[in-house]
Amino acid sequence: MRYDILLTIDYSYQAASDHVRNILRLVPQDGPSQRVTAALLTIDPPPDERRDGRDFFGNATSSIAWHEPVQQITFCLTASAERFAAPVDDLSPPLTDLPGLVTAACDPGPASPQHYLAPSPRIAPVPAITEFTRKALPAGASARAAIEAVGQALHKTMTYDPEATDVATPPAEAFAARRGVCQDYTQIMVAGLRAVGIPAGYVSGFLRTYPPPGQPRLEGVDAMHAWVMAWAGPVQGWVEYDPTNAQWAGEDYITVAMGRDYADAAPVKGAIRTAGGQDSTQAVDVIPLD
Repeated sequence: MRYDILLTIDYSYQAASDHVRNILRLVPQDGPSQRVTAALLTIDPPPDERRDGRDFFGNATSSIAWHEPVQQITFCLTASAERFAAPVDDLSPPLTDLPGLVTAACDPGPASPQHYLAPSPRIAPVPAITEFTRKALPAGASARAAIEAVGQALHKTMTYDPEATDVATPPAEAFAARRGVCQDYTQIMVAGLRAVGIPAGYVSGFLRTYPPPGQPRLEGVDAMHAWVMAWAGPVQGWVEYDPTNAQWAGEDYITVAMGRDYADAAPVKGAIRTAGGQDSTQAVDVIPLD
């Protein structure tokens, strides 16, 4: 499926900031499941510094800074990408075999499952999430089936509520309330999968704006979305599951960044020096061309 993508993020400050420094992860990238044919990220006003590159996980990054006061900043991404269908066959081992296979995966590169088992800056073990995840596992399940079962169970117990949490809400708090948005669903599921020995990480990206005829509109299409990546053994490799919508991430999804948790894949993060508060708005259109 081919898409045109338009993303606009506006920040406005009550008082002009005399120093802003950000790291952006907004540009989609080529990968096993997608091909990016064009991408342009523009910034208004133009920053005094800009350095484009890639981080450890292979995400496209832009490090930017302004040295003069600014009161409003707009990030605008235009891109074209093609997303391929996800494999549907279960080629994963029994879940009980997965720990030994993780240990045998000695490649230290960014795709190594060993980076995705330990606690990360925003995702620590939570006993209540661990207990919930263990109860969701089918007896004798394969790794892939276990991932799907946990995602479906989480979807059933959570309520999508944009007012319940914010970007800093920890997974334990969102799970206790059983409410949140895609970031919360994703980080809760990652915490649970890691607790039962399944390497898991965080993916940020976009969802198709208009669903196919006869299908419901998905949660999360009006802003950047988040879902789970999980390792299902050396043959199956990494699979992607969206617990917010209880489905595998397939042709309706465009990946932008990935990492251990939100901190590794945050679309915009950094520091400002200003007085008063700030407001931000975000608009996303992912238009299917096929």
